[in-house]
Amino acid sequence: MTDLENKSLKTQLAILGGGPAGYVAAIRAAQLGADVVLIEEKELGGVCLNVGCIPTKALLKTSDTNNVIKKSKEFGIESSIENINWQTAVDRKNRIVKNLNSGLEQLIKASGITVIKGRGKVKSDRKIIVQTADGTINVNCEKMILTTGSSPLLPNIKGIDSDGVMTSNDALNMDFLPESMVIIGAGVIGLEFATMFGLMGVKVTVIELADRILPEIDNEIAAELQKIIKRQGISIKLSAEVKNIEKAEDGLAVTYSQGENTYTLNCEKVLVAVGRKLNSAAIQDLPLQFDKGAIIVKDNMETNIDGVFAAGDIIGGKLLAHLAFMEGKIAAENALGINSRINKNAIPACIYTHPEIASVGMTEDEAAAAGISIKLGRFNFRNNGRAQTLGEREGMVKIIADQSNTIIGAHILGANASEMISELTLAITLKATANDLANIIHPHPTLNEAIWEACGDLLGRAIHKL
Repeated sequence: MTDLENKSLKTQLAILGGGPAGYVAAIRAAQLGADVVLIEEKELGGVCLNVGCIPTKALLKTSDTNNVIKKSKEFGIESSIENINWQTAVDRKNRIVKNLNSGLEQLIKASGITVIKGRGKVKSDRKIIVQTADGTINVNCEKMILTTGSSPLLPNIKGIDSDGVMTSNDALNMDFLPESMVIIGAGVIGLEFATMFGLMGVKVTVIELADRILPEIDNEIAAELQKIIKRQGISIKLSAEVKNIEKAEDGLAVTYSQGENTYTLNCEKVLVAVGRKLNSAAIQDLPLQFDKGAIIVKDNMETNIDGVFAAGDIIGGKLLAHLAFMEGKIAAENALGINSRINKNAIPACIYTHPEIASVGMTEDEAAAAGISIKLGRFNFRNNGRAQTLGEREGMVKIIADQSNTIIGAHILGANASEMISELTLAITLKATANDLANIIHPHPTLNEAIWEACGDLLGRAIHKL
């Protein structure tokens, strides 16, 4: 490889973007013996590690701890909360991110990957120009993988740039808890933050343009979560459109409409969580094929240009870090001659509200749209012994199968749902039936017994269900 001081180098594989798709692609390619250059403008780990999955879960642990203390009397412990220092929680979050960043840097270094810190721009299917703090570097490659990710989307609302209006990135670094907050958007990001701040005592109102929360989630599960979070004190305004945000004496005034009526809410902070935009500015010089801003790829993650692959958020679909991991792995393997694919029928998704939601495979509506006649099995956590002992009685497991009893979808609302969904992801991957899972011995008492019971319910033989 040419010395970087010459401002030009050649490599077998160049990867633009060091987020989940990019760094996994780099490590996997290095494992396969490739000479790899990884280009990243900011911190390695992308949105997930730095301003997404990891930091939000760290702060959600703080809000969960606060909630546990409030409920401690139920468990025979008299306790009270003397003070909440949100800055301490943010500092803890920052330490976790820093530690994981350091670990990732060591992994990359140990893998022999060359990292260039700077803003990359693709000039051709074999060349990326990187602007670094020390000047410009031309990276010439045999093949490349585009993993440029996504950013928070700001809608066209009057006053959206007012002081006190935040994106999810900003909300992670507040040094104090506001008394009140309006969250625009009842998708995954909006509801996770609603849970985080709501359980900390912030008065939260969520405003959503659609007529339901979590439009991509099974309707029954989403409706049940809506009831639960309303009982937690979080207000939800559906079929509502924010028209204007302006300064008010005590913070901000948010004007929104519902039908023909117009309302105004005063709050201290506004969090905008309406979705994400795909980062395509660095790849505009390539004649790539796009669909609604997302790069179109084949099953092997290759674009319409030979030798140019793409993975992660930039290819659209479900913007999930764990899916990006796998897409990056698949892209690297195919770029290096290994024929591999993703099982798109078994992609789990998790939402870290309280309680959590986890799902994999089809929803009822998706099965109906595909013309599949289904069977359903359900089991409520209020009938599960472990859930009772944990004081986490809300929610259910829902299993969807076709007429041969093969599991095609599974949805969990409840404590630790994110830890339970892998069993059902494996079931769909292996094309297992409800009978297979109903015949597996699940340890007692565990939350996972609810999966066993839901599969039994689908077959008409649940044990602990009337």
